[in-house]
Amino acid sequence: MARFTRIEVALKMKETGIVPVFYNGDPDLCKKVIKACYDGGIRVFEFTNRGDFASLVFAEVNKWAIAECPEMIMGVGSIIDAGTASMFIALGANFIVSPLIDEGMASVCNKRKVAWSPGCGSVTEIGRAHELGAEVVKIFPGQQVGGPEFVKAVLGPMPWTSIMPTGGVSPDEENLSKWLKAGVHCVGMGSQLFPDEVLKKGDFGYIAEKCRTALSVVRKIRNQ
Repeated sequence: MARFTRIEVALKMKETGIVPVFYNGDPDLCKKVIKACYDGGIRVFEFTNRGDFASLVFAEVNKWAIAECPEMIMGVGSIIDAGTASMFIALGANFIVSPLIDEGMASVCNKRKVAWSPGCGSVTEIGRAHELGAEVVKIFPGQQVGGPEFVKAVLGPMPWTSIMPTGGVSPDEENLSKWLKAGVHCVGMGSQLFPDEVLKKGDFGYIAEKCRTALSVVRKIRNQ
């Protein structure tokens, strides 16, 4: 059962501004990455359903996070069907992220009042996602769909839209500034926060500092 309501999820996404996106088949590595993000100030984390036995990894990691990082809102991404969404909700996922719109998935999430962020690539898809109950819509792949200019264009006729781009987002000030000034709700960020060489070295202090710095950039831009 989700520990956080979908309203709490949407508000924390907005407040934090950055949602790390990560998958590894090693639960211990996942725990270290999550703890580093937590120490760096992150409070929303997307575990991606990308490998065999990912649900078992998430089950272990989520139980650990509840005890060790109690304020972390753990969700699951790369979900494309209702059955998989149901499975991860049963394992305590607080939100579900998808690269696409699936009405069965929307129904499952809405019945349990779990936040659902479907991937959209057009104004029509965003409108449909709203009809299906999505509070925060994902644009994916963010840069290929149109980047910050796409976000600006959507918010013109639909200023109530809460957009989370994933793909083409990096933690440097120049990149974050473009997305935030375009009006995003928050951004999803993966490999830019977790370079392979950093993971291989086990330099989790680097990840914590990278998160800390990126969050300070978000606050700076929003306060301008």
